[in-house]
Amino acid sequence: MVVSILPGTTVPPRRTLDRVTPSRSQSTAVSTAPATHGYAERLRLPWWAWLLGIGFAAFMAVEIWMGAPGMRAWLPFAILLPLTGIGLWWLGRIRVAVQDGEFLVDDARLPVRFVADAIALDANGRREVLGVGADPLAFVVQRPWVPGAVQVVLDDPADPTPYWVVSSRNPVRLATAILAARDAA
Repeated sequence: MVVSILPGTTVPPRRTLDRVTPSRSQSTAVSTAPATHGYAERLRLPWWAWLLGIGFAAFMAVEIWMGAPGMRAWLPFAILLPLTGIGLWWLGRIRVAVQDGEFLVDDARLPVRFVADAIALDANGRREVLGVGADPLAFVVQRPWVPGAVQVVLDDPADPTPYWVVSSRNPVRLATAILAARDAA
């Protein structure tokens, strides 16, 4: 199936990972099982981003130190390096979890009863979902250093948000956990 966005242009269909909608036999096994452990991950920065960030802050501190003699020489190290560490920690603080019948992304909460579908996306699928055809009302938590994502399609008539797109290192596991929590609720 080929979709046309603009006249005279065609776009191949969205690339997704394996469909995670459980079969009938799996959904009955999930609903009769005791409470699941859920899913949780933190979207931390990779080690190389920390290395680059601290290295750049140290380089800037050395540049300032070379031009500031006397007592002021240590000041750039005391200010730039801790501020860079705090900034890098802040970038990797986002927590994604499925627990107690809710899908949690940082401080946003979505009751799983409003989930119509959860679609695991690879990097190309995420790029397409967030590209030209993206809905401006969508809720997006995207981290460029995390290749996968999950698109959670909503079924809530009171909410204008059509879907959530959330980065995940394990998009199939996250989508499966969301659907299992929805079926258990």
